[in-house]
Order: sequence, then C-alpha cells, then structure tokens
Amino acid sequence: MHEEPLSAPGYPTTRLRRLRYDARIRDLVRGVRLSPATLVQPLFVRRGSGVQHEIASMPGQYQWSLDLVVEEAARLAELKLGGVILFGIPDEKDATGSDACCDEGIIQDAVRAVKAAAPGLLVMTDVCFCEYTDHGHCGVLYERQGLVDVDNDATLELLSRQAVSHARAGSDLVAPSGMMDGMVAAIRRGLDDAGFTHLPIMSYSAKYASAFYGPFRDAAESAPQFGDRRGYQMDPATTAGQALREVELDLAEGADMIMVKPALAYLDVISAVRQRFAGVPLAAYNVSGEYSMVKAAAARGWLNERQTVLESLIAMHRAGADIILSYWAQDVAQWLKDES
Repeated sequence: MHEEPLSAPGYPTTRLRRLRYDARIRDLVRGVRLSPATLVQPLFVRRGSGVQHEIASMPGQYQWSLDLVVEEAARLAELKLGGVILFGIPDEKDATGSDACCDEGIIQDAVRAVKAAAPGLLVMTDVCFCEYTDHGHCGVLYERQGLVDVDNDATLELLSRQAVSHARAGSDLVAPSGMMDGMVAAIRRGLDDAGFTHLPIMSYSAKYASAFYGPFRDAAESAPQFGDRRGYQMDPATTAGQALREVELDLAEGADMIMVKPALAYLDVISAVRQRFAGVPLAAYNVSGEYSMVKAAAARGWLNERQTVLESLIAMHRAGADIILSYWAQDVAQWLKDES
C-alpha cells in the first residue's frame, strides 16, 4: 500500500506519523531503552580520609578516599546500576607501577572496602599501569637505538600479576585497558593458574589514541611525562577493519566481553563489531572528553544536559553496545528512577 508524503497540505497522515503523535505510543514502540542495569559508573580512589576532591576538568566527578567511596558505592547500589569500575591513584609511583600489583595497593583496598559496604554491587577493576607509573605509560619501558617505548612482553607478566591481585581482593571482573599485544592470553593464564577460572575478562579491545581522554588523565593523574600512546593504542584514522582484527584476537585469547573506546566518535566501529560478533557482550566507554564537553556546553546554556546525555547513550545502544561505561551512569539511573 502506498503512503502519501507529508510534504503538501491536505495529504493524509502516514503510519509513521501516527506512531509519534502520542507520548504513550512513542514509549510503546520505542526500540531502544536505557536501563540502570546496563550502566557502569567509573570511580577514582586514593588514600586519605574525608577526601572528595572534585576533578576540575570533570565537574561533578571526584577522587574519593576509601572511607567516602564506600558511601558512594552504597548509593550506586541502591540505584541498581550494572556495576562500578575502579581506578586507583597511589601515593607513590615508580617506573614499574609496583603499587598496581601489591595485595595492599590502593585498588585492592578499594575493592575490599566497596565489596564489604555494597555486597550486591558488581565491582570491576581496570587493569593497566598508566595510573601507577611515574612516567605515565601503560607498562614498563625500554630504550633501543635512542627510542624509549613500552616493553610489551615484559609488561604482560606484570599485567597478569596485577589481575590476579585484583582477583584475590575480590574483583568480580577485570578489564585490561593497556592495549598490549597478548594481554588477554597472559591474564587468562594467570587467573586460571591462580584458581580464578570463573572470573571474566572485559577487554578494551578497540581502544583508540584519542583526544577525548584529556580529562581522564587529570582524574587519574596519568598523563604521559613524555611522548604519547600512539605506539600501542589504535590510530583514529584506521578503518573499522582493524578494530575487528583486534577484537577477534582478544576473543581468541579468551576475552569474555569486549569494548570500544571512545564511544560517540566511534559509533561506526561499535556497529561493525556488533554485526561481526553478534553473540559477544559489547561495551562502549562514554569517555571523559565526551562528558566534559557536554558539561561545559550545558553550563553555558548551549545544550540541555539531560536531553543530550540521554540521546547520546541511546545512540550507543542503537549502534550495538550492550553495556555503557559512563560518568553519567549515576545521574541517568536517578533520572530513570524519577520518571518511573
């Protein structure tokens, strides 16, 4: 049956228009729905007492001391979020990021504290070294012919030790983010050998060397002291085919879940990964720069923050993401609760 267009006065209303005229009907036929259960809130944890230090480039986000992060975790648990992912900021950093592998390190203490305060909340841990090294890179370094770079193979053993230490502390899921070749296989072997065969790995499989990470580096105090991370993170100018190869390699090594990071500028990559690996849980990281630019525009009245955030997260789900890590997770969960 031919539907007449709406371009001229007097023409009949189309079926598509009839599905939009009433808010209740729009809700009935909506294909993409946000849920707190699919959202993960990142939290930054440091030593001290009574610390709730607002991150200047990320208004509304904080570095928390252990005594206060447990209160925040309890609030998040009440909102029934899908989980939290913890990033640790140690008091002291060194060339190998030794605090990251210490059973009494900041992130290990944070896991135990959050699990005790909110036992029903899923606790994920970022597995990387950029927050722990004094040079800000994602692994140990080597110098060859005047070039200083990350020693991929030497870093693998440390990543395995870090993941096992997180597992001993009680992490429910480890998320390696360093983009080292072979990192998933090394972590899987380490976890299995230590008796944590049940613990899943969510790999940052397609992580780009993005300009959108700037505020995170303030939050985690992890900016590289020299150079950049383009030697091991993906070039934004590459096609989605390279991302598919990275994902395929991680899955072959034992990844249980995969991630694309950042999200908004890489919706095409999310969509391509979803189509190629339809049965694999797929996460998208709504990163700090995406958060901060909306916050800045909203503060000036240029954007409606709530509407912009919801539209952005819907776009990520529509592209194919099952899970979204977002600094707005708590806000969105509260908005959805208020609407119910």
